Amino acid sequence: MSYVRISYGSICCGTPSTKPVTDYLKKIEKSNQLRAFEILKQSGLGREGEFNLYIGTDKLGKKQKSVFTKGLQSVIALQNKNRKQESDGTVDFDPAVAVYKSDLTNIKNLTIYKK
Repeated sequence: MSYVRISYGSICCGTPSTKPVTDYLKKIEKSNQLRAFEILKQSGLGREGEFNLYIGTDKLGKKQKSVFTKGLQSVIALQNKNRKQESDGTVDFDPAVAVYKSDLTNIKNLTIYKK
């Protein structure tokens, strides 16, 4: 099982919303007639609620995965562009970083994320 990692960081006033990403995931599920993505949340990464989301991508074919990754990058870039620079946190996503189920077994504070 492989996952992509999205990191939510804070500047002063908490982390940004997951809504743009979860809305995008719902859109991909609907347009490709997929079951819901497996999403895991790693919390407790900082004093202001920083966390990571891990999204399972095994159900996507090679072409679907490429389209998914590009779309996810643009959703996150738009969210970061539209944030309040002095107060809103950032969302980070590196498509080159693949996380595997074996990597997640040693992570603490990992729960199933409900969107």
